Amino acid sequence: MRHLVILAKAPHLGAVKRRLGHDIGSLAALQFYERNLRLTLRRLCRDRRWITSLAITGAPTRWSNITPRTVRMMEQGHGDLGVRMRRVMEAMPSGPVIMIGSDIPNISRDDIYEAFSELGHNDIVLGPAHDGGFWLIGQARRRPLPDIFRNVRWSSQYTLHDTLANLDHRHTYSFVRKLLDVDDGKSYEIWRKTRKKCN
Repeated sequence: MRHLVILAKAPHLGAVKRRLGHDIGSLAALQFYERNLRLTLRRLCRDRRWITSLAITGAPTRWSNITPRTVRMMEQGHGDLGVRMRRVMEAMPSGPVIMIGSDIPNISRDDIYEAFSELGHNDIVLGPAHDGGFWLIGQARRRPLPDIFRNVRWSSQYTLHDTLANLDHRHTYSFVRKLLDVDDGKSYEIWRKTRKKCN
């Protein structure tokens, strides 16, 4: 069975998208975050080609107003992003697992399906982001892998590079398309301009 995990924080003012909030204001950042999280869940959780879970951190409130009943909920636990991602990955039932964030406005079901398809013949799949990080990471979990989240400089231009540096020649990986993750005012403005063109 294929498993899709969406990583999310409880949508509270000042607790989510802090870098974005610094640039556009905490309220605007919260509104973007909550709207995009709802859209991402609605867009992806209805697809029967995978099972969708929401891995949360922060106060466990308000989720009943956001999360469809078909979505399984789980706690990320404590630690930095790498520790939490590893914990979530290890807690999932058998089968390939893909993890994404909740700040990728242009994500589609086709992106997720392509990523699962890549895991049919690779150990790892990644979706590069424009800022040097990644918006998607998946593991086939057919054989043991090293700790790919070890010594990664998160939220930096080196995030993707550091993740790949934890692999060696025995491990295969591939990429899906590059997408914008909205983390700050610059990426927010790029998203707004793209959105206007599409409308």
